[in-house]
Amino acid sequence: MEIPILSILIFLPLAAALLLAFVPNAGVVRAAALAVSLAEIVLAALFLNFEPDAALHLVEKADWLPSLGMSYYLAADGISILMIWLSIFTLPLCVLCSWSSVAERVKEFHLCLLLMTGACVGVFCAMDLVLFYVFWEAMLIPMYLLIAVWGGARRRYASIKFFIYTLAGSVLLLVVFAALRMAGGTFSIPELMRLETGFSFQIWIFLGLALAFAVKIPMFPLHTWLPAAHVEAPAAGSVMLAAVLLKMGAYGFLRFCLPLAPEASAYFAPLMIVLSAIAIIYGGLVALGQSDVKRLVAYSSVAHMGFITMGIFLFRERGIQGAIIQMLNHGVVTGALFMLIGFLYERTHSREIGDNLGLGKWIPAFMMFWGVFALASFGFPGTNGFVGEMLIFLAAFARQPVVFGLMIIGALLGAAYMFRVSLKMAWGSPSKGKGLADLNPREWICLIVPVALVFWIGLAPGFFLKTTQASAKKLASDIKLMKDAPAMFRIPGQWEFEPARAGADAASDAAPDTGPENAGKGERP
Repeated sequence: MEIPILSILIFLPLAAALLLAFVPNAGVVRAAALAVSLAEIVLAALFLNFEPDAALHLVEKADWLPSLGMSYYLAADGISILMIWLSIFTLPLCVLCSWSSVAERVKEFHLCLLLMTGACVGVFCAMDLVLFYVFWEAMLIPMYLLIAVWGGARRRYASIKFFIYTLAGSVLLLVVFAALRMAGGTFSIPELMRLETGFSFQIWIFLGLALAFAVKIPMFPLHTWLPAAHVEAPAAGSVMLAAVLLKMGAYGFLRFCLPLAPEASAYFAPLMIVLSAIAIIYGGLVALGQSDVKRLVAYSSVAHMGFITMGIFLFRERGIQGAIIQMLNHGVVTGALFMLIGFLYERTHSREIGDNLGLGKWIPAFMMFWGVFALASFGFPGTNGFVGEMLIFLAAFARQPVVFGLMIIGALLGAAYMFRVSLKMAWGSPSKGKGLADLNPREWICLIVPVALVFWIGLAPGFFLKTTQASAKKLASDIKLMKDAPAMFRIPGQWEFEPARAGADAASDAAPDTGPENAGKGERP
């Protein structure tokens, strides 16, 4: 009998939260939460390994309510596996980074972290619409509590705004799932992917799904809840929000919109590309003008997620693969930046750039880590951010040269705002760092793992490219874009290509052709 590893990864933190609810000692709860998080990592390392193809692996399926077409259906593939790993590796970092900063309601705080992790892993594993919706909604309350109870001065406003935005998107999701059940007679996602539906039906399905996922990413102009939530959330809440929750929206586009509504995805692709380009430029410009370092990183997330949605809706294998890898990269880098901001706030009790000048002389280890993650944030060569962004840039240049130019501007803005804040914090005058303690061993442990991932992905990305390649190729080849296909509008400079070669062109993105029989078959402008 095969071990139900996905169920264990989901329900181990949920069971731990249930048991720890009856433990009165806060120190025991904190230690137990850390132990559970490390057990999750060990289980994931031992069992989350499979052939990197487009098939579903680690499948667990059992009847739930067969009369209604519901089943307990879990699986993982190249789209979800990196997100499962990211969710699991984020939990111990959240526990460690909040070890000394959370002194009140410690038990409840760690219960929320455990519940969040179980629900997030469930979202990335679920292959049944109802099961997906249950996990999608289950993460809402713990995140709301993390902001509302342990947040900053305006935590009530930020938590309510987060709750209303997310709940509104969830209602749309429920309506779409009901429509898909009526059309396909099942809630099984793989079975619904084989369902042939009309263009008008796909339009409505895409709109409902896209609005729900756009709120979660969040895409411009539905992004206004994100800066408020990040600024008011505790450090662990910001890490969980940046590393995992934002990825659920992008994952939804990959898992649902493209496979279930391919024609509608092609129809709305120009709009999604334009909104992504606006997010990249807007997020960079607003981040450039921030004086609060946490708000700066929050707006940088708007720009980074714009790169991810851009990669998805270019419908190129390289773009989709770059989007998946960039989802991982953003979680690693931005989560680490929020941890550093939390460590700095514990020392100076301010997130204003002007109150944190000239720290390089006094806390050099802190600034060393900050410099590494700042470079990775804007995609410096040798870091993980470069790999994901480069794949998306290549896809944009191949498909949409005008958008490629806008992305270059966004990348330059990213370098500008990260250099601005980093130079001031390292060498700004007058120095505010005298007397501050540098990073302690616990904080070093929190940051070593993200740093290792930054350079592993940046210098040797082969494992991650291989893991995502087959799934990205399948998604790209399944989108049948045609020269005369209906579209909202055409973006100037868009390359044209022949309908019969759409799948072949998408498949050819993986690597340069090596056989003589493929010579001269590149895409023609």
